[in-house]
This record gives sequence, C-alpha cells and structure tokens, in this order.
Amino acid sequence: MTESFRRSGEYPQGDDHGSAYPQQQSHPSSSPVNPEWPPPPAYHPAPPLHVEPGTTVWPGSGHGGDGHGGDGYGAGPYAGQPDGSDATGSIAAFAAPPAPPQGPAPTRQRRAKGPFALLAAVAIVAAAIGGGTAYGIQELTGNDTVASSSTSTSVVPTSQKGTVSGVAKAVSPSIVEISATSNAGSSTGSGVIITTGGEIITNNHVVSGASAIKVRLNNGKSYTASVVGTDSKKDLALIKLENAPSGLKTATLGDSAGVQVGDQVVAIGSPEGLTGTVTSGIVSALDRDVTVSTDESQGQQQQQGGGSGSEQWPFEFGGRQFNGDTGSSTTTYKALQTDASLNPGNSGGALIDMNGNIVGINSAMYSAASDSSSSSSSAGSVGLGFAIPINTVKSDLASLRAGGSDS
Repeated sequence: MTESFRRSGEYPQGDDHGSAYPQQQSHPSSSPVNPEWPPPPAYHPAPPLHVEPGTTVWPGSGHGGDGHGGDGYGAGPYAGQPDGSDATGSIAAFAAPPAPPQGPAPTRQRRAKGPFALLAAVAIVAAAIGGGTAYGIQELTGNDTVASSSTSTSVVPTSQKGTVSGVAKAVSPSIVEISATSNAGSSTGSGVIITTGGEIITNNHVVSGASAIKVRLNNGKSYTASVVGTDSKKDLALIKLENAPSGLKTATLGDSAGVQVGDQVVAIGSPEGLTGTVTSGIVSALDRDVTVSTDESQGQQQQQGGGSGSEQWPFEFGGRQFNGDTGSSTTTYKALQTDASLNPGNSGGALIDMNGNIVGINSAMYSAASDSSSSSSSAGSVGLGFAIPINTVKSDLASLRAGGSDS
C-alpha cells in the first residue's frame, strides 16, 4: 500500500515510521523495492573526503550504520546526516553529493611552495650579484674576513667577463699606492686591500724599515698606515690603515694552484708613481725560484738618484742578479712568471686572472738597466716579471696578523 500525502507537521518522527523527507519518497507507481537489496546509487561512489587533519569521511551506500536503516547516522553520504533510508526500507533518491571541500589542501600546497619560492629568489639574487657575494659575506662576518674563492668565481660582471677593461674596472678600487719613508730615503710600491677594516697586503721590501707609511686609495684620498706584521723570507708584509674609511672595496683572493701556463692575466699597480696603471699579459711559467734580499736597507738603495720615488728591488734568478746587488742576506721563494709589463712601483700590486681574482702579488721584475748607478728612468719592463702565488699569501696571513716571522 502507498502512503497518502499529509499536511506539514503530520509526519511522525523516529525509526518506526516513514522517512523524515516525504518529498523524496519513491513514487507510488515505482516498482516495489526489497529493503534488504536496495538498488545501486545513481552516481559513482565518491572517494574519501579529507575534511580536516585526522578526520576522514567515507561516502556510504545509502544505509545507516547498521545496514538496515538504523538511525540514519552512520557511514552514509555525510557522517552525522540521515542517509535517506526509512524504517520500511524505502530508498530516497539523493542527488550526487557536492564536490569534496578543498579548503585545507590548497593551504598546505601554498605552504609547501613557500620555501622553494624563497630558494629560487635567493638563487636569482645570487646570480645577479655574482662575485659580490664574497664581499657581502665579508660584510656580515666582520671586517677582518678575507674574501677568498676559486679561480672559477667571477668578480667581473658577466657582460665584461674575460676582458681587461672588465677586470680593471672591478679590481682597481682594491689596489692602492704605498709611499714609505725611512732613514735611507723613500720608496713607492703598491698594495691590495683584503678587508673592509683596512688590511693591505704588500711586499716586505716596500715597507721594511719605514718610519712613516702613506696609502693613497683609488679615489685619490690618502691615509696613514702602520705595519701589522712582516715576513722577509716570503717578502710579504701586512699593513693596516689608521681610521680606515667605510666602504672600502676589498679584493677577492683566488687559487693560484689552478693557474696554468698561458693563462691571461692583468697587473695593476703604481709603476714610477703612476697610480692605478693597468697592464696585461700571460703566465709565462710556474714555480720559478726567485731570490730576494732580506736586508731592509736594500729596498731603498736605488732611491738616492733619479728622483723617481719608485723602489727598484734587486733580485736573483737563474744564478744572475738583477737591479743591483741582493746582498748577503737573501731568501728564495717559488714565483709565478709573467710577461705582463711590470716596472719599479708595481711591487706589492696585484696579478689578476680574467675572472677578477687575485692570483699573485707582484714582487720582482727584470730591468734592462741593472747597473745600480743608472737612474730608474732608463729601466723598463722587458716582459720578465715575478709574483708571489696568492696561496702562499693566504697561508701566511695568520702569521702576519700576529706580527709575522720577523717579530
């Protein structure tokens, strides 16, 4: 028998009566339905819904928790909602459930993308600033931290990479002119700024015995400096600016172990007092035994004549002496040989690879006029220059900061 429609409010509630949703009852003309074998749903079962962490809702088959109507609150289409079955077994035709809520999932996805987006942004910024990264790290870690890199790190902007002009523009602000005054006279050499606190690496023979040291920056401003430490056996010295200004541009020390014969290099220094002079050439040879004097008076022996104000440091190579007498107190070190033009005043300056990394400190050069009585104006570069490998410099920094081996 079929039920007749009743007015609103006349339907009894509970498990012993018809569905609480009369408008969804089967049509009187529908075929009888066996309550134990309900027809399949009009839609494909939906997958489990992840509403919130730790809660999973499984769409059901239209029955209550007991499989026979029950209370209508089981694993039905929505947990805690009537499933459409009544006590007599009539099945109400439900529309397909709405699409699963997607609120929490996108939130997790956005959180997951966050770190990757941040890493991508950092990578882009790092690529943009190139070799400036080493300078930035130095600023963060303190002004006595030396920027160091392999020779593959480029300090030169990408658009000018591999060009002498690009190297000169990038590194020249880190090269200084050094004027040292002693009882024997005055001399002029060069140096390389290695920290923002004003530490400068140069040759020992440029500042040995000096009573006063003046440093002229690339921007033309001059400052006084004092000797921190010296190592006459390696012909190295560390000086530091007094009241160093902010914003000093530091050089990046490369890896001289990666230098090969034939590599193009750039030299920057102050030959004959000409500040910021740039020359270029190639690495002619490696591991040349160069002998220099450890006597501090030897560095100024050429300063009494000619009036050039540029030191002309005597050295010995291949059993011969150049630029004067090295004296009886000498030391020998392994040097890079280059044909980049070096002249008196280049000592202590930088030998640079085409990525803008310092690979050597220029220390000796052969002058055509080796007679000590000749004026420095008659001397000139003949393509035989020598530089202390930068790895030797880096290994000696701690000692120099402590006063050096000569202290």
